[in-house]
Amino acid sequence: MDISEKEALEYHKKKHGKIGIAVKAPILDKKGLRLAYTPGVAFASQAIAKDKKLDRVLTNKGNSVAIITDGSAVLGLGDIGPEAAIPVMEGKSVLFKEFAGIDAYPISLAEKDPKKIIEIVQALAPNYAGINLEDISAPRCFEIERTLRKTLDIPVFHDDQHGAAIIVLSALINALSLVKKKAEDMRVVVNGAGSAGIGTMHLLLLYGVKHIIAVDKHGILRKGLKGMNKYQAEIARLTNPERSGGLKEAIRGADVFIGFSVGNVLTKPMVASMAKKAIVFAAANPTPEIDPKDAKEAGAYIVATGRSDYPNQINNALVFPGLFKGLLAAGASEITPEAMVCAATCLSGLVKNPSPGNIVPSVFDKRVVETVAFTISQSGLCVCKY
Repeated sequence: MDISEKEALEYHKKKHGKIGIAVKAPILDKKGLRLAYTPGVAFASQAIAKDKKLDRVLTNKGNSVAIITDGSAVLGLGDIGPEAAIPVMEGKSVLFKEFAGIDAYPISLAEKDPKKIIEIVQALAPNYAGINLEDISAPRCFEIERTLRKTLDIPVFHDDQHGAAIIVLSALINALSLVKKKAEDMRVVVNGAGSAGIGTMHLLLLYGVKHIIAVDKHGILRKGLKGMNKYQAEIARLTNPERSGGLKEAIRGADVFIGFSVGNVLTKPMVASMAKKAIVFAAANPTPEIDPKDAKEAGAYIVATGRSDYPNQINNALVFPGLFKGLLAAGASEITPEAMVCAATCLSGLVKNPSPGNIVPSVFDKRVVETVAFTISQSGLCVCKY
């Protein structure tokens, strides 16, 4: 059911936003005050000074994640600035808390310089057991994420890259089982070579997909194409170099279309030119690359979108709560690509009887968070220092 602007603004205004701070140990008397603050707090501080790993036991750090944005690529709204990004980050904090019991703190930075953002996050990192980067425009997001992963001793997860990649791979695993095709035989077209597209292509390659064609506004990414940033050039070297042209040329004979681009760029004739039992993931929001009804009429066997009002929603909320719960439980200092594949496989397995209209679990399936968290914490695929 659609909601009105008035209803949404009233919802946010009613309690001045969606999150607040809850006290775990209420102060009921003088002794409570002395334990919570001076002089009792000094004992906790001295213990941590002697052994820094105790900060996860004696403070809330072990259950804390920072959600970092600069407001430069928010949802489908674009560069709306750090202030306007706060409601989105608060919303994500709600999902962390409601689904996984994790305290996630929204931090919107009035800064666009990647080097300065890196320095700010490095300075903030001692307060948190994990960093969730969010809604930072490409290609800046790649430099920020890769540098922080190298320099911090806590897991750094860019949800626009890796959350999208994990849920797409999960959906694709079930889709392939329905069409009786193997990953290594697939011809996959990814339209949109920004954070989600590039992150997804890297994970698909790791999973065993061998034939990928990447497309963006400049056309099919290939060696020597003008206008590519270095991260697009990197993925162009790793993907199928056999074709030139645009989306129309790329998609001919393809088994899978994955879109992280803009609405209404995929036409019915393009879908009709794909292989039999074509798989179409049109994840652009709020308007998919093609209307699911049109895709079906053109011959697509399985269709997924990023919207909740259509079947098969490609939704990152299926990933990050359980993933971070598992990382925190494991005391992880880094999340590996292999752990991401593990999370995708775990999610796909929660759909016991896949069908063309049911290839991903529901966000409200209570098994999702606990299953993903347990699988990640027990996988041995994360680097752990704590």
